Amino acid sequence: MDGAPPPKRWRGMDSGLHGYLHEVALPSTWPDEDEGDAHGSVRLPRRTGDPARTYPFTLDGFQECACACIERKENVMVAAHTSAGKTAVAEYAIAVAFRDRQRVVYTSPIKALSNQKYRELSEIFSDVGLMTGDVSINANATCLVMTTEIMRSMIYRGSEVMREVAWVVFDEVHYMRDRERGVVWEESIISLSKDARMVFLSATLSNASEFARWICSVHGTPCHVVYTDKRPVPLQHYAFPMGGKGLFLVSDEQGQFRISNFAKLTASLDKPGKEDGNQNENGKKSKGGRDSKSKGGIIEDLVKIVKLVKDKNLYPVIVFSFSRRECETYASEMANKHIDFNTKEEQEMVTKIFESALGQLDDSEKQLPAVQAMLPLLHRGIAMHHSGLLPILKEIIEILFQEGLVKALFATETFAMGLNMPAKTVVFTALRKWDGERHRWMSSSEYIQMSGRAGRRGKDDKGIVIMMVDEQLDELTCKDLTSGKPGPLESGFRLTYYTLINLLGRTQGTDNMEQMVKKSFYQFQHELSMRQTESKLEEINEEVRTLEENTDESAKEYEGLRDKLDKAEKVMLEEMQKPGNCLKFLVPGRLVRISTEKAQWGWGVLLNVSQENNGQDASQYVLDVALRCKPGTGPSSEPLPVLQGDPDTELFIVPAKLSLTTGFSSLRLTLPKDLRKESSKKSLLSALAQVFKKFPDGVPQLHPYEDMQIKSTSFDAAVKEAKELELELKNNPHFQAVERRDRVATFEKKAALQAEAVRLRMSMGGGELQRFQQQLKAMTSVLKKLGCISENGVVLTKGRATCEIDTADELVTTELLFAGGFQSLNKHQCVALASVLIQSDETKEVVKLKEELSRPLLMLQDTAKQIAELSIACKVEGIQVEDYTAKFKPNLMDVVYAWSKGSTFAEICQMTEVYEGSIIRHIRRLDEFLTQLRSASKKLGDEELAQKFQEAQESVRRGIIFSNSLYL
Repeated sequence: MDGAPPPKRWRGMDSGLHGYLHEVALPSTWPDEDEGDAHGSVRLPRRTGDPARTYPFTLDGFQECACACIERKENVMVAAHTSAGKTAVAEYAIAVAFRDRQRVVYTSPIKALSNQKYRELSEIFSDVGLMTGDVSINANATCLVMTTEIMRSMIYRGSEVMREVAWVVFDEVHYMRDRERGVVWEESIISLSKDARMVFLSATLSNASEFARWICSVHGTPCHVVYTDKRPVPLQHYAFPMGGKGLFLVSDEQGQFRISNFAKLTASLDKPGKEDGNQNENGKKSKGGRDSKSKGGIIEDLVKIVKLVKDKNLYPVIVFSFSRRECETYASEMANKHIDFNTKEEQEMVTKIFESALGQLDDSEKQLPAVQAMLPLLHRGIAMHHSGLLPILKEIIEILFQEGLVKALFATETFAMGLNMPAKTVVFTALRKWDGERHRWMSSSEYIQMSGRAGRRGKDDKGIVIMMVDEQLDELTCKDLTSGKPGPLESGFRLTYYTLINLLGRTQGTDNMEQMVKKSFYQFQHELSMRQTESKLEEINEEVRTLEENTDESAKEYEGLRDKLDKAEKVMLEEMQKPGNCLKFLVPGRLVRISTEKAQWGWGVLLNVSQENNGQDASQYVLDVALRCKPGTGPSSEPLPVLQGDPDTELFIVPAKLSLTTGFSSLRLTLPKDLRKESSKKSLLSALAQVFKKFPDGVPQLHPYEDMQIKSTSFDAAVKEAKELELELKNNPHFQAVERRDRVATFEKKAALQAEAVRLRMSMGGGELQRFQQQLKAMTSVLKKLGCISENGVVLTKGRATCEIDTADELVTTELLFAGGFQSLNKHQCVALASVLIQSDETKEVVKLKEELSRPLLMLQDTAKQIAELSIACKVEGIQVEDYTAKFKPNLMDVVYAWSKGSTFAEICQMTEVYEGSIIRHIRRLDEFLTQLRSASKKLGDEELAQKFQEAQESVRRGIIFSNSLYL
C-alpha cells in the first residue's frame, strides 16, 4: 500500500484559455526514465495516429491529455466541473474498446442515470447493453451500462463477462464518499482484474492525486490525474436578501469576492436577534430562523426572483430546494401568481409530448391526481423534479427541459447529480440543509455541484447563480461557498456481511477480507494521515527543543514555579475529589469539569453517579457526564472532545471516574426528561452555550471552604503553598520584565506545542487496521454461530444463501428463510414481509396492521432482536438492540400487500402519505429483492419456496409501477 511515491506534476495549457494539471502516480518499481511509445511517455502522454473517435469540435487540453492516457492503456482520473466535457473522455475509452474488440463497462451510481447513459451511448455505438436491478437488455454487449452494485455482484460471482472486461468507466466517482453506498465503489475497484483499466469521472476534488496514488498502490499500474478547475462558462454569484430588495453581486466571473457588496447586503437584511429555533409544521427548524418571513415570505421573494428571471430573459432557471414538499409548493405558487413562460405553440408541443409519453398507461393511471395536476404546470413552462415524483413524470419533465419547453424547474439536489441538463440561471432557496443528523451549511462541494448547472456551453457567456439569504449568512461562509474550492474525496469504507461471506466463498479463511481492508482507500488515507502526523510531531518536538535552548534562567525559574504550583493544586484537587467532600454536591444537573492526561474535555452536565466495588476513594466512583464532543464520534466509536470555540458540537454521555473531575461548579442546569431524544440533547447543548456566554471569564465554582467546608491539614498546607508560589511568580524577573509579553509568549508557545504533541499522539493511538481486524473477527464469529460458515471458515449451505442477498439485511433475511419464516405465508404475505426488510421513506404515520400482517412482522422483529443480541455477545461494534430492530419499519407493508392482491395504484396511494414515486421505487427494489430471495431459496434446496417467490414477483409486476422508461 505504501509503495507509490508522490506523483510528479506537469501543468499544461491547451490552445485555448483553459489550463489543466496533469499528474501521474507511478509504482515504486517504475524506471526513472521511460522510453515511451507512439503515444508519448507516461510523464508526457500525447495522442498520435488515427484517433479511435473524432468529435465535431476541438478537444480542450485536458480532454486531449486524458485521451492520450487512454491510448497508452493506462488508468486516468478526470476531475472537472459540470459540463466541462468529461463525457467526451468516457466516449473515447469506449471507442478504444470497440476498436480493439474488447469489452467495456460504464458504471453509474443510480438506475435513472444508467438508463439515460444507455440511451446516449446507443445513439453513438452499435452494441450497447443495460444491466440494472430491474432491467436487462443485451447482457452480452460489447459496451455494458450498469449500476456499480450490479458490477460488484458480478465480480463476486465470478462472472465470465467481468473476466473479459478491458475498460471500466466509473462515472460520478466522487459518490464514493457516500456513507451508505460508497463502500461499493471501493470494493469494485479493489476486486477488478489487474488487466482491466479504469477511467474515473469526477467533480473537482482537492485530493485527486491522493486517489491516483491509491489506485496505483492497489493495481500496481500508473494512474494519471487530469484536473481542471476552469469552468467552460464562468459564473456570477448574486445574493437576494430575504424580505429585502434587489440583487447583490457577491462574487464575479473572475472569482473575486465583492466585500463592499456583501457589506451592503448585510445592511439591507433584518437586524439579528431572531433565534435559529423556529420550527415549521414538520417540527424541523425553519431556514434561517425566520418567523414572519417564513414560508409565505419566501414565496413572495421567490415570485420576485422568478419574475425577474422571466423579464430579463435569464431562463431556463433551476430553483433548488432541499425539500420535496417545498419544490411542489413553490412550483404551484408560481402558477397561482399567473407566471407563464410558454407560447401557445409551445403549449401544444408540451401536450403532444405529454400525451404520447403516457400512452403506455391505462386510463385509470392517467387519471391519477399527480398526473392530472402536472399538465397545467407544464403548459406554463413550470415543473418540479424530485425523487417522490412518478418516474414517468420525471422523465417527461427531463425531456421537456432538454427541449426548452420547461423554463422554470423546481428541483431537489438529486437533479444536480449526473444529469447533464444545464440552465442559464440557478437559484438556491436556502443554503442550510438537514443531512439526516443535523442542520448545517451546504459544503463547498455540494454548492459547486449544484451551482455548476448554471451556464450552458456554447449558449451563455456567463451563468447566473442567485442565493436567497438571511442574516445568518456571514462573510466567511459566503466566501467559502462561492470561491469554488473543492472538498476532498474521503472514503466511506465499512465492513459488510455481504462482502465478508462472498469473499469467504471465493477462498477459505478471512485473509481475503483482511486484504480488502488493507487495500481500501480508507486504510490508505489513514496511513497517509499517520505519516503526516508523525512528520508534524517531529517538527513540533524539534521546535520545543529549540525553544528550550533559547529560554533564559528567569524563564526556567518561571517554569519551575509553575510546576510546583501545579503539584500544590493537584493536592488541593485530590482533597476536593474525596467522596466525603464532594458527593453531596454531585447531583444531576451539576456542571463538572472533566480532564484526562490526553485531553481537556471542559465543562459538562452530571447525569448520574455510581459506585464500583464498594471502594471509598475517587477512582471507585463513576460519573455519567453529558459532554460536548466532535460530531461523528461516539457512542459506537471513541468520542473526542470538541476544540475550544468550535460551534460544530454534539452531546454524548461519557462515563468518567470521579478522579478525572477537575472542577465543581456552583451552577446546576435543569435536565430534559429524556436525553435519548435528539431534541433534548440539543436543548441541553443550548443551555450550556448560554452558560458560557453569560460567564465569559469562567464558570463559577464551589468554594472549598465556604461551600464544600473542607477541613484538612494537607489541604490547608497546599493552599498556603499555592499562595506563596503565586507571590513568587509575580516577583519573577521573567514575569516582570518589560518585554515579558514576548518572553512569556515563547514559554506559552512551548506549552501549546507540547499540548499539540499530546493531541497528535492521541490521534495516532488505536490503529484503524487493528480496529477493522477486531470487527472482522467479531463478524466472523456471528457467521459461525449462525451456521453460515464452519469453524474453518468454509461457507456452508446457509451461507451460500446469504451470498445472494445484497438489497436487504443479509442476516435477518437468511434466518427467516432458514427458520421457515416464509414457508407458512401465502405469496401476498411473503411480498409484504419482504417489503419490511427493504428501507423505505420515513413517515410519521402510525400503520395499523391486520393479523395476517402483524404476525409475520412480529416474527421478523423477534428474529432481528436475536441477531442484534448475538452481535453484541460477539462484540460487533455499533449494535444496539432497540436501534437495530427499529430499522425494520412496516411503513409500506399494508400498501404492498394490497398491491399484490390486485388493488389499483390510485387505491394504494390513498393508503399512505408516502410519495407516489417513493412507492414505485420501493416496489421495484422489492422485485429485485424477490429475485435474490428466489436464488437464496434454491441455494437452500427449497424449490417450492423459490416458486412461491416467483409467483410473488408476478403478483406485483404490473401497471404503472413497471412501465418502461422513456429512455429505453
